[in-house]
Amino acid sequence: MTKAPPTPKGFRDIVPDLAKRRREITSKIVDILEGFGFVPIETPTIEFADTLKGKYGEEEKLIYQFEDRGGRKLALRYDLTIPLARYVATYNPSLPFRSYRIGQVFRGENPQKGRWREFTQFDFDSVGSNDLEEDAKVVAIAIKCMRDLGFKDAIMLINDRANFADLPLEVIRAIDKINKIGEEGVIGELISGGMSQDKAQEAVDKIRSQKPTSNLAQIFNILKEKYSFQEVEDFKFDPTLARGLDYYTGAIFELKPDQDPISLSIGAGGRYDNLIGTFSKKEIPAVGFSFGLDRLLETLYP
Repeated sequence: MTKAPPTPKGFRDIVPDLAKRRREITSKIVDILEGFGFVPIETPTIEFADTLKGKYGEEEKLIYQFEDRGGRKLALRYDLTIPLARYVATYNPSLPFRSYRIGQVFRGENPQKGRWREFTQFDFDSVGSNDLEEDAKVVAIAIKCMRDLGFKDAIMLINDRANFADLPLEVIRAIDKINKIGEEGVIGELISGGMSQDKAQEAVDKIRSQKPTSNLAQIFNILKEKYSFQEVEDFKFDPTLARGLDYYTGAIFELKPDQDPISLSIGAGGRYDNLIGTFSKKEIPAVGFSFGLDRLLETLYP
């Protein structure tokens, strides 16, 4: 009997039961988003490589790049945020523009639990306003989605990139891994990068001692007063949350399925006020969030 060819490593077929669950989850999230006035858009799976390059920092090495028969340098999209920024710069929609996208993204990384080389993201963003009400709205919607999906212990960790203003980029990227490799691992990575033991420890201690910025205080107040969420129970400040992508400029978020900080994240996002301007040459603020649909499903149906 002839054996069927395998799929490439990190790629997979979606069987009927899983496909049905994916549809059920996305339908619930769509209903919530449309209730808040978000509209759907779709962007291509392939972009010009130059559209994506220079936006992801050290993660850029994970982009799938290739040339077509015409010699054009193309790439599979790494996320849904850069394509949204290009879309806004192309079509100039009325602002604020609140949209959501569901689509496949591709990253050439080592496959592991809850992480594939091709996976589905579910993004929603508010473009065109620097009002902190939009940041709070994005966080509130993400938390509401989790509660409606049955994640009663899910919590949103929140920080502000302003807390890292005086730190080198390599320190920020190392700190972003603290829940994965621990404080000793972060210090070891900083030392291997040329920092002394004392300076590495000083950098970590400085970050751990940070307090919520005035912007975060306003966001927290809106979450409590307008959306009736509770600090520590529904969301909390995490001074070590860094989010490694280079385009974040303000508040940053990371969603955990429970109160354990080392649990795999099932979504993340933040404010990125300078990204769209790289395409449009206009300053257009934005804030958004992305669910990792595959990890969300694996957490909900272990």
